[in-house]
Amino acid sequence: MTVPHLTTALSGPLPDLERQILKAMPEIEHWLRSQWQEHATPFYASVDLRNSAFKLAPVDTNLFPGGFNNLNTDFHPLCVQAAMAAVEKICADARGVLLIPENHTRNMPYLQNVAALRTILRHAGMNVRIGSLLPDLTAPTEIELPDGGMLKLEPLKRSGNRIGVDDFDPCVVLLNNDLSAGVPDILLNLEQSTLPPLHAGWFTRRKSNHFTAYRDVAAEFAQMLGIDPWLINPYFEKCGKINFQERKGEECLEGYVSEILADIRAKYQEYGIQHDPFVIVKADAGTYGMGIMTVKDPSEIRGLNRRQRNKMAVGKEGLQVHEVLVQEGVYTFESVNEAPAEPVVYMLDHFVVGGFYRVHTSRGQDQNLNAPGMQFVPLAFGVPCSSPNPDDPGCPPNRFYAYGVIARLALVAAAVELEQTDPALETASADNLVISKQLTANSGR
Repeated sequence: MTVPHLTTALSGPLPDLERQILKAMPEIEHWLRSQWQEHATPFYASVDLRNSAFKLAPVDTNLFPGGFNNLNTDFHPLCVQAAMAAVEKICADARGVLLIPENHTRNMPYLQNVAALRTILRHAGMNVRIGSLLPDLTAPTEIELPDGGMLKLEPLKRSGNRIGVDDFDPCVVLLNNDLSAGVPDILLNLEQSTLPPLHAGWFTRRKSNHFTAYRDVAAEFAQMLGIDPWLINPYFEKCGKINFQERKGEECLEGYVSEILADIRAKYQEYGIQHDPFVIVKADAGTYGMGIMTVKDPSEIRGLNRRQRNKMAVGKEGLQVHEVLVQEGVYTFESVNEAPAEPVVYMLDHFVVGGFYRVHTSRGQDQNLNAPGMQFVPLAFGVPCSSPNPDDPGCPPNRFYAYGVIARLALVAAAVELEQTDPALETASADNLVISKQLTANSGR
C-alpha cells in the first residue's frame, strides 16, 4: 500500500495530536458510543479530510457518497458487516433494497460505484434492484461496465405510497442521488424507509449548517482531550447574498474573507506556523467540487474576471449559486508520488470501512483536489498501533486511526444536523420540491 509522505519539517503538533488520540482511545470510543445512543446514524457518509501536519480537519461531508469503487477490496467484508448492521436498524426483516442512483449514464466511474454498492448490499443478504429517475427511461436498460460487468437500470413505478420496479416491492429505498435539484413527486410521502432521508438532499441541506453542528461536536471532543479545538476544526462563515454574475454581494463576501484570514493569521502566529493563510470559497450546497476557489487576499474577490465569476455562479445541475461558505483553508502536506493528496474516509452506519487518497498532479497544497484529473489510491484502516513509537510518530496505522476519529466526529455532526432539519420538508407540496428543468436537460450526461 502506498502511504503518503508527511512533510517532516511540519510534523510537530499533529503527531502530538495523534499520540493524544491513541492514548485516549478507550475514552474516545466510549464517547462515540454514547453519541450513537443519542443520535440516529446516517446510513452512509464520506468525509474529506485535510492534513497539514499542524492541523487535521474535515472540509466536507457527503451523505450520498459516490466512490465505493475506490475502496480497498480487501476490506469488502467490513463493508458487508456494516451494511448488515445499518439495514437491521431500519428494518430487521428487510429483504429487498431499491437503489436509486444519480442520472449518469456515461460517467463510468460513478456507475462502477453503483455496482460496488450493489455488491455490498447483495453480500449483506439483500435483493437489490436499481431504479432510475431518468425521465426518458421507459424500459430496463443494461449498461456494460469497464470491468465487463453489467448494470441494469429500471424505470421506477409507484403504487399508492410505495415505490419499486417491475415485480419488485422493496422494504428499503436507498438514495445514492443527492437531490441537488429537488425531490421528484415519485419520492414524496413514501411509507417505505428512505435512506438517507429526503431532507438530507442538497436542495435543502447546507454545508454551513453541517459545520455549525461540527463546531459544537469538535468543541466537546476537544475539551475531553484537553486540546485546542482549532486543531480539528476549520473556521467558517456563510455569505448568503452573493450573485457572482451581477457582482452583487461582493462586499459581504470580501468582509468574511478578511475576517477569517485575520483569525487564521492569529492562530498561525500562536503556533509559529510560517505559511500564508488562505480561505476556500465554495457553494454552500452541492458536490462534485464545483464552484470552489482559493483566496489569499480579500481583494481577489473584487478582481474576479468574467470566466471566474461564471465558474463560481453555477453548481451541479446548472443551478445558480447565491449562498457560499467561506471556510478556512487547510493545507495538505501529504503526497502520493510527489503529488498533493488528501484522505477521504468512508463509513457505513457508524463504522469506518475504508477510504482512499484523492490525488491530483496538477493542483497545489492549498487548492481543491476534487477536480477533473484527480486519481484515487485505496487505503485500508488497520488496527491502530497500541504502543506508538515516539521516533516514528507518522506510523500509518496511527494516522489512519486519527483519520477515522475525525471522520466520525463529522458523522456525529451530520446526525445532529439532520435532526435539526425540519422533517416536514419530506411531506411538503410537490410544487415546492420539483426537479428543475436543468435536470431534464442534463439527464443524459
